[in-house]
Amino acid sequence: MDLKLKLEQLHQRVIHLKDQINTEEATKNAFVMPFIQILGYDIFNPTEVVPEHICDIGTKKGEKVDYIIKRDNDPILIIECKHWKENADAHNSQLHRYFHVSKARFGVLTNGVVYNFYTDLEQPNIMDEKPFLTINIEDLKDNAIKVLESFTKKDYHLETILDSAEALKYIKAIRKEFEKEIEHPSDELVKLLVNRFFDKPLIASRMLTFKEYAKKALAISINESISYRLKSALHINESIETRTEDQNVNPVDDNNDAPKIITTEEELEGFQIVKAILREKLPADRIAARDTQSYFGVLLDDNNRKPLCRLHFNSSNKYIELFHNGKDAGEKVLLSSLDEIYGFREQLHGASQNYQ
Repeated sequence: MDLKLKLEQLHQRVIHLKDQINTEEATKNAFVMPFIQILGYDIFNPTEVVPEHICDIGTKKGEKVDYIIKRDNDPILIIECKHWKENADAHNSQLHRYFHVSKARFGVLTNGVVYNFYTDLEQPNIMDEKPFLTINIEDLKDNAIKVLESFTKKDYHLETILDSAEALKYIKAIRKEFEKEIEHPSDELVKLLVNRFFDKPLIASRMLTFKEYAKKALAISINESISYRLKSALHINESIETRTEDQNVNPVDDNNDAPKIITTEEELEGFQIVKAILREKLPADRIAARDTQSYFGVLLDDNNRKPLCRLHFNSSNKYIELFHNGKDAGEKVLLSSLDEIYGFREQLHGASQNYQ
């Protein structure tokens, strides 16, 4: 089972249990220890995972860090935990002090939902103020999971992680500056772009105008790029299904230049939840998605005749359409939140069995 799927299953655990978790200790037992296990470390082996490790700080004796993970008897990771309702923020945290006296190169501050990873890129043996990696169980990112793989027991490699940490640090900084430019293009950026095709002086009034043009042009370019990449990644078939396959398909206006199909973030998030559930029974390459004007369909083997479910998210009310067998029409169920999809595991697994 791959790392992402294990983390998605942990997410389901967090959803179902967190309202019953009332203490920091319960948070550690219910959420943090399973996370450590997902990384491949034996939480019952005290030579590998050391709980309540004494970490004396100056004149303070008996200070304890929640967990230290060791590899070949050397500490590689220290973990400080908070209750899941608290922020996983290292400011004024004991983690700074623990890091200073530890030989570990990495520290983690977590509330069992968000895991912030720190190292010492700025000054040796002094933990950076900002994390280089954040894993949010409720919002998993593929690029972050890729870095997390280097922390697993079987793939741990110090230099690889440090290289990734430095890259992530500067990528975040560049991205932050880029986002500023998208929202409020600077004079420098506007001049750089406009001077390539506009040979008149950029007086103040023209600069203001071109700033607005630049802002709109950047937004359009980014939105179109995202839409294209999402459709390519999901192998979305943009052709409208015939009325025999779906009586609710809207007619197409060939004179309308607006996109006929728009894949929303909610549809993609819903698809990821459904996919995580189905992967308990099916390999990933058998789970396909197609977006239409009326619904977002999840199919077995990318076959229209093998629907696993449909997500109807194009109105104020959101529904999941479930299929009890391969021939009958689906049954729509109202959703108050996307998390309710997890409650239909049995029906989704049953749909996958319809075509076996």
